[in-house]
Amino acid sequence: MVYDGYQECPYLDGNVARMPLEYPRRTLQPTDLDRLLALGYRRSGAMFYRTRCPSCQECVPTRVDVQQFQWTRSLKRILNRSDRELQLTWGRPTVDPQRLELFNAHRNERALSRSGPANLDDYREFLVTTSVETAELSFHLQGQLIGIAVADLGQTSINAVYTHFAPQFGRYSIGTLAVLKQIQQAQQTGRNHVYLGLYVAANPHLNYKQRFCPQQRLVNGIWQTHSDPSGLIVPAAAD
Repeated sequence: MVYDGYQECPYLDGNVARMPLEYPRRTLQPTDLDRLLALGYRRSGAMFYRTRCPSCQECVPTRVDVQQFQWTRSLKRILNRSDRELQLTWGRPTVDPQRLELFNAHRNERALSRSGPANLDDYREFLVTTSVETAELSFHLQGQLIGIAVADLGQTSINAVYTHFAPQFGRYSIGTLAVLKQIQQAQQTGRNHVYLGLYVAANPHLNYKQRFCPQQRLVNGIWQTHSDPSGLIVPAAAD
């Protein structure tokens, strides 16, 4: 355990959060990542955490079974527009002024930063430093970098870590597009799940995840399937 204390909730104003940080004691293999994600862990830099908040359970780990995923017309339109107009490349995570500028512009436009702009060291610690196999998906429009998605690669899963993009290119729905491309990657490589992080119904920056259906949410230690955005829930198949 590296840190375990109470803090201001980063997702719901006025709430108190407890998010203990744990540092891996050894090099993590892809199967280790699969196991941690299935238990509801999230990665931040080299460390992992699970929410342990004293009076709130609104943060719900969420994942998509890629074999059951439903490609709606609106999602297909986002994918098709990307295929026509954007250039996407998988590579290794890196840090440079251009990526940092995108990161700060994205967070500023959404009022996500509570401590001012990040610097290169902040970016490196958050998105480049890692304890598992991690990849970067970059989005270019006519040679211009307009978005970055960072994802972890397990043996049977992909973990969507963070996506940021230039606000003026919102018409490409890059946040949604990044998830769709990770679902495609999982399907093409024989993986089972894409983990979307925490779903928080009252947070507009996190509740968009409900559009990826059917999806599974970890409730009381059991993965349950939400078959549609209206909230129908059935038990998920065992891992």
